[in-house]
Amino acid sequence: MARSKRRTDEQLDREIEQAIVRGAQENASEPRAMRAWYDTDSGRVMVELTNGTLFGFPSEFGEKLRAASAEDLAAVEIEGGGYGLHWEALDADLTVPGLVANIFGTKMWMRELGRRGGSVRTAAKQRAARLNGQKGGRPRKVRSGDDDRGTGTGK
Repeated sequence: MARSKRRTDEQLDREIEQAIVRGAQENASEPRAMRAWYDTDSGRVMVELTNGTLFGFPSEFGEKLRAASAEDLAAVEIEGGGYGLHWEALDADLTVPGLVANIFGTKMWMRELGRRGGSVRTAAKQRAARLNGQKGGRPRKVRSGDDDRGTGTGK
């Protein structure tokens, strides 16, 4: 039977010290939540970071938060030393670094948010589309090796 390798007290102390240093570096470089709550007036989940930054996002942006009640949304908990937000009743989790990077769920959910955002019709979008149409429509995509005229001849 092979003997397991045991760490000495000195090795354990050194590893603990290294972990403390890494944790301090991560706390200084990555966003961490200090406080989180649901603001019923705005319909936003609000997050205060340890660096004093305050941000909020519409609850419908969060995967599994879209159809939640105000009561369920208000039960947000901070986990992992401020790294994550958790809603027990909704079985929902979002990472704070992900939220800061505008990631509100899985890739499929993010595609859905993009699709919905792209289908929004506003006066500004309509004006831009009309102006683009007057200029001949969307510019053609230039492939590698194409010249400026998009002929592909390179001449």
